[in-house]
Amino acid sequence: MKKNSSMLETNLKKVLNLQKLEIIVPILMVLFFSSLSFPTNKKILKNTVFTVVIDAGHGGHDPGCMHDGVKEKEVTLAIALAIGAKLKEQSPELKIIYTRSEDKFISLWERAAIANKNNADLFISIHCNSAKNTSISGTETFAMGLNQSAGNLDVAKRENQVVLLEEDYLTRYEGFDPNSPESHIYFSLSQNAHMEQSISLAAKVEKQISEKMKRPSRGVKQAGFVVLWKTKMPSILIETGFLSNLQDRQFLKSKLGVNKMSEGIVNAVIEYKKAYQATPSK
Repeated sequence: MKKNSSMLETNLKKVLNLQKLEIIVPILMVLFFSSLSFPTNKKILKNTVFTVVIDAGHGGHDPGCMHDGVKEKEVTLAIALAIGAKLKEQSPELKIIYTRSEDKFISLWERAAIANKNNADLFISIHCNSAKNTSISGTETFAMGLNQSAGNLDVAKRENQVVLLEEDYLTRYEGFDPNSPESHIYFSLSQNAHMEQSISLAAKVEKQISEKMKRPSRGVKQAGFVVLWKTKMPSILIETGFLSNLQDRQFLKSKLGVNKMSEGIVNAVIEYKKAYQATPSK
């Protein structure tokens, strides 16, 4: 009889413990999911100044791609400075920050850190493309995401090679090896919390460049770029054209090219700001 009583008490305790779990587990799940941040297309309500960080790719001892004496680092700096000047002219209330405003080497992690430290609303990285096939031309605007093609992976691998010029890059970038396809797949899976806004801005850039600036567009794409990895705001990387292509190269190195390219990007930023930022409360 005692044995049966003891077994009954044991079974009762098990039932009570299961009942507790049935109550506790849903509560824990609610708390967990409520703590997560998901992408949203709601307008941004901010009482602070709208801040745009403009990143001129490469610089210093890192020239980027080069063709016929035209260096990527020089083209990107010219376009970046023109974007900032035009944004200030159109919207004086904007705060413009450059990751570099001269021929200086800035590591990839520092570029993202500048944007994060200043609580930026947008991060725009300016680059130039290159390809073995010199007939390929046009712009491409990237958001952080999974490489959808070998071409996207090649672009990311070329831009990410910059980390080899940095000291202790394996530790800084959590073991990332720019020569490893597996490392690029890992970065590609690092979905940015602002993916929807990033893609929206990228689409506006490509539309402005193709429809308003009448330049060839290769569309909006996604890939695992190290420079976008740690940013905490909508972020894009714009390949403004192929320096390996004669027409693109001549366009990008000219004052007219810098003016038109920067104008298209500025128009996209202004359009994005109107769409995503509600009027601050006073």
